[in-house]
Order: sequence, then C-alpha cells, then structure tokens
Amino acid sequence: MPTRSPEEQAELHARITRLFEHQISFNEHLGLRVVSLSPAPVTISFDMRPEYVGHFLYGRLHGGLIATVMDVTAGLAIMMGVADYHTAETADQVMNRFANFATIDMRVDYLRPGIGEHFIATAEVVRLGRRLGVSRSSLKNQAGTLIATGNASFMVS
Repeated sequence: MPTRSPEEQAELHARITRLFEHQISFNEHLGLRVVSLSPAPVTISFDMRPEYVGHFLYGRLHGGLIATVMDVTAGLAIMMGVADYHTAETADQVMNRFANFATIDMRVDYLRPGIGEHFIATAEVVRLGRRLGVSRSSLKNQAGTLIATGNASFMVS
C-alpha cells in the first residue's frame, strides 16, 4: 500500500492545524493551539484568561472549559488516527473524511482544581474502527499537575 509523501504529510498536518486553530471558530476564540500532531499523543495548549475563571475566589478554570478542551483534544487524536490509517490518501481525501465526525459520548474526571497560567492537553487513540473511534485525554498545568482525564467516543463515518 503506498504511503503519503513527506510533502503531502506536511500539507495534511498544516491543514489539520488550520482547521483546528482557525476554521473551528470556537477553538480560535478559546485560543487553543496545536503543539504536536504526531507521533501520538496529540498535544494542544492554551493560556489562562480572566474569562476562563469558573470560581471567582480561587481563579480556577471553569469545568465547562475543561470538558471542552478534553473533547476537542480527543477529537484531534481520532482525526490523526484516521489520517494515519489512510496513508495512501491525499490531504484532500483525508480532510473530506472529517465531514461526519461527531462526539457521541464523553466522560471527564475532574481530579484537581484547574489552577495555572498555561495548560497542556494530550490525547491518544484507544481504538479506531470503521464507524467509531475511542480516545483518552488528559489536562495538566504548566507544572505538570494532572487536572483532569477523559474518555470520548466519536462517530467517524
């Protein structure tokens, strides 16, 4: 089975990064940035902002933001899993595969308060089938303190 050329792979990574950081407006609004797409796990980051505070006395992250970050990071891992599975396809063909992606189930375990200035989320594929994908994610602050973990299932076709 033929594999994508290094140039086509670089184009695919650039397009997935552009999709994630700019074309998904909500991610752009939150300031989410792709740090690494491969090798697994995928990694994103974001900086604390005043509007992210969920507890005014302690200045910690809102739980809804934590869940959002876990969801999008897990979805990004599944996207990369699909891209890595279809190595014979061009960037255009792989990008078209993402049209039907949707989160169908997600669980977040909040382990510690979301306190920090900078946050890093990682995710990896647990299982990828023709119709469903499952991924695991985690969120840490700049000191490496584990704040939350999550598992999510996605429809991929």
